[in-house]
Amino acid sequence: MTAYAIAHMRQVTPGPWMIEYLEKIDATLAPFGGRFIVHGGDVEVVENSWSGHLIVIEFPDRRRVRDWYKSPAYQAILSLRTENSRSDVIFPDGVEHPHKATDVLG
Repeated sequence: MTAYAIAHMRQVTPGPWMIEYLEKIDATLAPFGGRFIVHGGDVEVVENSWSGHLIVIEFPDRRRVRDWYKSPAYQAILSLRTENSRSDVIFPDGVEHPHKATDVLG
């Protein structure tokens, strides 16, 4: 089942670290089948409020998300992001298709 790495980047301190991180992250994703679905950009807020940037990376399954995050290649650049930003990161599963809202009722 498809899984995602989702980051809500609430505060980012710009600097050379960002360029290094962005130049290196794609190579860490490739071995695990990861690809960007959403990478910052403008959002249209229709309810409540939103600040920061949204990042969504799709993976073939949850195991590959975890393996990517724990990989030596990603761990080597992780501190670039964590030491220069405030963010929340989660790994949710996608849904099997077709999916209806009532499927979550069990």
